Amino acid sequence: MSIAVTGATGNLGQLVVEALIGRGTRSSDVVAVVRNPEKAADLAARGIVVRQADYSDAAALEAALIGVDKLILISGSEVGSRLTQHTNIIDAAKAAGVGFIAYTSILGAQDTPMKLAAEHKATEDVLAKSGVSFALLRNGWYWENFTNDLTGVVERGALVGAGADGKIAASARADYADAAAVVVTTDGHDGAVYELGGDERLTYTELAAKISEFAGKPIEYQFVSEDVYRGILESVGLPAPVAQILADSDAAIAKGALDTESGDLQKLIGRSSTPVIEVLRQA
Repeated sequence: MSIAVTGATGNLGQLVVEALIGRGTRSSDVVAVVRNPEKAADLAARGIVVRQADYSDAAALEAALIGVDKLILISGSEVGSRLTQHTNIIDAAKAAGVGFIAYTSILGAQDTPMKLAAEHKATEDVLAKSGVSFALLRNGWYWENFTNDLTGVVERGALVGAGADGKIAASARADYADAAAVVVTTDGHDGAVYELGGDERLTYTELAAKISEFAGKPIEYQFVSEDVYRGILESVGLPAPVAQILADSDAAIAKGALDTESGDLQKLIGRSSTPVIEVLRQA
């Protein structure tokens, strides 16, 4: 059975490929769909099939998916262009005869207040109308989202955010990758909707305490408004539209948008999620 992974050299894509191999999929049965094949040289060296296709190139996508049985569609990173890109992939998969698509969406995609979810919701709707069997992997936040500036947080002694006392049921990126691998290597997932989140449902204050434990020094949570947080993100170089989306997402934490008690992640991967302290150590 041939399994394709889009964005296979990205942060999540690389881990999905590793999870597939780790769960017994032969290298020759994994198709890594990538924008730049040079970045996938290590994958090709291991016998993984590498095919070039940009999310915006419908013809290349169809060619890349010929002979593929199942597809893990990893959502694109270009906010504002993703619906068109995802539709290209879904259409290409259907034309190529792909039998099943697992799509990495976002928690509560159909009713969350997060602006970031709009393209996910629309993509889910396209999938539902496509006629191709599918499963929705509604991923929660990655703990790695909080490690990008870990050094700065430790140096400042403060974790800044707009999430108030909302809980974040995040998990390690590798846990979500493992869940995706399970869904395409086992049966019984057609039409399934998985709300995926970790065991630790932490507020920002509790997360700051975890970072403090890791760093061996006091780290406090500094709450700021959404507008102030957006300004902070812009001040460190993020484009205004990106800063706006991220600030909105952070503020949505206070409304419970990134919390879940579903247990779906744990059921799929057969274990507890990776503790945040382990993610901090790996960072």
